[in-house]
Amino acid sequence: MNPASAPTRIAILVFPETSASVVFGMYDLFMSAGRDWGVIVDGKAGPTLMQPSIVSARAGAVTVGNAVPVSPQAVLAECPTPDIVCVPEVTIPPGEPLAGRFDAEIAWLRQCHAAGATLATACSGAILLAEAGLLDGREATTHWAWCEVMNQRYPAVKLHPQRALVVTGEGQRLVMAGGGTTWLDLTLYLIARHAGVEAAMQVARLNLIDWHAVGQQPFARLARSHQVEDAAIARCQAWIAEHYPEPSPVAAMARLSGLAERSFKRRFQLATGMSPLEYVHTLRLEEAKQMLESGSLPIEAIANEVGYEDAGFFSRLFRRKVSLTPAQYRKRFGAMRKALAAGA
Repeated sequence: MNPASAPTRIAILVFPETSASVVFGMYDLFMSAGRDWGVIVDGKAGPTLMQPSIVSARAGAVTVGNAVPVSPQAVLAECPTPDIVCVPEVTIPPGEPLAGRFDAEIAWLRQCHAAGATLATACSGAILLAEAGLLDGREATTHWAWCEVMNQRYPAVKLHPQRALVVTGEGQRLVMAGGGTTWLDLTLYLIARHAGVEAAMQVARLNLIDWHAVGQQPFARLARSHQVEDAAIARCQAWIAEHYPEPSPVAAMARLSGLAERSFKRRFQLATGMSPLEYVHTLRLEEAKQMLESGSLPIEAIANEVGYEDAGFFSRLFRRKVSLTPAQYRKRFGAMRKALAAGA
């Protein structure tokens, strides 16, 4: 962006089912672009390159998560089409029906996209783009905890749960970040795209922002919640949670279920969304992650403890599922746990 040109207009959508941290965090970083680096370097503010505003479907203060009041600067019906619309996370439990709660917001998102705006979502905010039908046949990402629900509700969406940032659509005008603080990546990307890479780097350096280069998979919980609808499979899940190091866990679960092997595998897949072997692997890897975080046991010993005689196979599987090697995972999360424990 040429500093002499008009600032990029950004509308940050706010609704009760979101958090203040993302709304205000995005606002502050966008305002910082181009302006604050000069204050640090030579004591003089630079030009404003991005012009964010907070918008809402209804007039008046919006009380968001943790009872924080947010005062929108405009209502959707009176808001000119911005260059960018940012949608923060939707803080409702995964799987809870939307039941018309966001009809006004979804209609406005469709309208803005048709008028040429870029739509950018943080975390579970991607659910609104999916509801709008804008992600059908396109790649997408969202918070890892929402991926199973999105796959079920929107089978036409090509979901990439491991990625922290996905850019897609005509003119690359659909931009999605994964879970948690990947909204920082989203904000930096938008600054770089509309105000220049140097402006984005300055914001990152001023605010000590680290890019989520490995995506969100290292942070995700691999194992899914225990289901209760199929009693025979639930019994097997309860058993395997205590016996996953067993040498033949799938055969043992099939015997415990009292079902023929083919019927057992079919019902297990239907109940859990995973094959029995995949389910065992997720339990083993979750336990391995805990052991890597909290202790100093050698990786070969951890592999054996969770049921893998071949440490090489364990390491390759871990890398494929977690996006880090066991050693990299220990270095990253073990150090974090140690630092947190020291301050507790």
